[in-house]
Amino acid sequence: MIDMLTTILWFIVVGAVIGALARLLVPGRNPIGVLLTVLVGIAGAIVGGVIADALGAGAFIAFVFAVLIAALGVATLTSANMRGLGRRRGGPLTRRHGWRPRRRTY
Repeated sequence: MIDMLTTILWFIVVGAVIGALARLLVPGRNPIGVLLTVLVGIAGAIVGGVIADALGAGAFIAFVFAVLIAALGVATLTSANMRGLGRRRGGPLTRRHGWRPRRRTY
């Protein structure tokens, strides 16, 4: 029981560090908040650890899975939001995406 709790806490720390590092490595303005980035890193690390445990991998492989899945989750979420899925900066019908208003003829 104590060993499992220690492992989960370790994955939480690893995921938080991966989320924070991903936040620092993304160039420009990051479209998602710091807390969401860290939470996605934590969730990815726990999922990676569970997958490695289900495969019967050792501690080092579980750590590698945790890091890779956490980094992949943060990168996916960040790139998805940077492609314009968030509606804060306008949707696909803004001038930036090639839409032009009609000229009015009076």
